[in-house]
Amino acid sequence: MTEYSTNLAPIAINNASPGAKKVLDKALLQVGFIPNMYSNMANIPGLLDTYLTGYSAFREQSEFSSAEQEIVFLTISRENECHYCVAAHSMVADTMSDVPTAITNAIRTGNDINEPKLAVLHNFTHHMLATQGKPCDDNVKLFLDAGYNERQVLAIILAIAVKTLSNYSNHIFDTELDAMLEGRSWHK
Repeated sequence: MTEYSTNLAPIAINNASPGAKKVLDKALLQVGFIPNMYSNMANIPGLLDTYLTGYSAFREQSEFSSAEQEIVFLTISRENECHYCVAAHSMVADTMSDVPTAITNAIRTGNDINEPKLAVLHNFTHHMLATQGKPCDDNVKLFLDAGYNERQVLAIILAIAVKTLSNYSNHIFDTELDAMLEGRSWHK
């Protein structure tokens, strides 16, 4: 069975409809450029706007450190087999979030993480995906015993929602990596 790829063209800020231009302007303010993923998602301005709003909310409200946030996003993106987001979150982990490369690479390759608290976070995020948001008591206890809290369970749900939007969009568009991500390209 061949995977579907859309024929929709990326939306450039200079030829966008008013709704798409508004959300692309918002994206430009948030990240300083328009990633290929955003140009694709702007075909439905509400899709990109929902993504940007949820992404910012996770960053601001999750109570996870920057490194922990990348582990959550990278875990979800790898499980969803999103080549674009695995590359993007690997690059952010390496250059902005102080995630040790050994941890980023372990997630990318499906190997164990050697830092106990971060391993619990990775495993719990994976468990939330595998159980479709129905974690068992034992896994929640491990998560809480590692120093996390119940609000952070909800934050992982938010991250799953946000990454589902971007990962699935990237699947449909087979989004080309931005040049800055090519050094961390990934294919399962």
